[in-house]
Amino acid sequence: MTFELVLIGTALHILIWEKLPEWGSWFNALLARLPGPLRALYGQWHCPYCAGFWIALALHALTGLWTVPALAGLPARLGPPGDAIGWFLDALASATLIYAAILSLKAVGLPAMKAHLMKEDFVKSAFGAEAGARN
Repeated sequence: MTFELVLIGTALHILIWEKLPEWGSWFNALLARLPGPLRALYGQWHCPYCAGFWIALALHALTGLWTVPALAGLPARLGPPGDAIGWFLDALASATLIYAAILSLKAVGLPAMKAHLMKEDFVKSAFGAEAGARN
């Protein structure tokens, strides 16, 4: 099993659904200009599993990377449909790992954010408001 495709897919999911909407109004303005069906698709694909599947398919097509390299041998055993079945199964496996990665990052992120805010509150109460502004 390899994790390159999963790492890239996780990074793309974070970029597209979590970071770009926060980086100013240009991305949201671009989304607003999209046709209605594409806007709806973007809204529905916040799920890391759903988006991860399509991201994995696209990345496989672009890079040739496999999360489960053993699936690359399906065409030899199953004939012409084997290639499509291999891509589909690999995208499912990749989507599962992307989903797990996003959930893990969110699970770790909440306590980390709470600890950061608690530290800021402590510094402000112990050293005054100006010390909190420096840290």
